[in-house]
Amino acid sequence: MNGSKDRPDLDRLFAARDLAGLAFTHAPVGLVVTENRVIRACNQSFAAMFGYECGELCDRSFAILYPSQEEFVNIRNRGVRALREGGAYWDERVMMRRGGDLFWCRVRGHTFTPEEPLARAVWSFADLADTRPYLPLTRREREVFSLLGEGKTSKEIARSLELSYRTVEVHRARLLKKFGVANTAGLFQSLGDIGGDHVVSSS
Repeated sequence: MNGSKDRPDLDRLFAARDLAGLAFTHAPVGLVVTENRVIRACNQSFAAMFGYECGELCDRSFAILYPSQEEFVNIRNRGVRALREGGAYWDERVMMRRGGDLFWCRVRGHTFTPEEPLARAVWSFADLADTRPYLPLTRREREVFSLLGEGKTSKEIARSLELSYRTVEVHRARLLKKFGVANTAGLFQSLGDIGGDHVVSSS
């Protein structure tokens, strides 16, 4: 988004009074319009955040931006109820850049079809990497972390993931050690005092 490079496009948009198009294209936050979790349009900030050009992302599944296929599938139902009831949702989650680097981002969404929330929606993405460095976690640790964020107990997590209670406790202890905190509440305080129900990394 260099000034001289974008000048003809800017001049055209201003001349046509296409201020909505101007705002979408040049917004300093990532914006993306989706249809059933397929990217239909995105702005320059969104594409650059993930290391792509806009044209490379259009008409592709959002799955390419998740750390794993399992996480893409598991996260689907997060926020559907909020979108259906209020039309809006937000969370903070781990996503993947081109090349495989993982990073935290804040995601906000608005649905155009509340009766089928993910059919048509618009989303904003803000890169949190500068203020929240990503700590390497295994997929299981991300799953346990996310379910802890939903307020589930270790026994409930064990049933959900089909693991033993002891295995879940081992993953929980590793998370506490990696984040340098004494308890689950400390995990979420280390993420900026956001509510656990807005922390998503795999489900």
